[in-house]
Amino acid sequence: MQTSGFMNSEVNNMPEAVLLDSGFLIRLMNPDDSSHQVALELFKAYITNGVVCKVSTIALAEYGVKGDLRYLPTKYLQYVPFVYRHAEVASVFMRTIIKVKEERGAVISPIVIIPNDTKMFAQASAEPDVFAFVSADAEAKKVFGLLDNPNFDFVNIRDIK
Repeated sequence: MQTSGFMNSEVNNMPEAVLLDSGFLIRLMNPDDSSHQVALELFKAYITNGVVCKVSTIALAEYGVKGDLRYLPTKYLQYVPFVYRHAEVASVFMRTIIKVKEERGAVISPIVIIPNDTKMFAQASAEPDVFAFVSADAEAKKVFGLLDNPNFDFVNIRDIK
């Protein structure tokens, strides 16, 4: 199973990390989901290889809508609150996304709401040890594709066989 390249620890002696989104957590915690086994194996591979599994407080809120936060494997998760430096990066990302969408003919409202995925991409970018954003969301991957040279990978567990 491909688990994306582990790279940061060799460069700066920091433990490597991934940022897990709510879609990943849903698949990890639901044994009836078709992607559960892949999510579980990937999660175990990260833990076994010393990769820190980070979760945005944004993803926790999304997961908590239908899932029970008390049952998450908290012993293996590190929570990342959305802070000022993340807001700075999210603003830059959103300007890039808007520019690309306007070039494609979209009309953007003067009041811009930054989607949660873009905020979490900003967190992945701003956290120096994060090498991948791990998701099960094909739409988020499309938005990721609009970013200008992100410094992390997008891992869609639905693409892992």
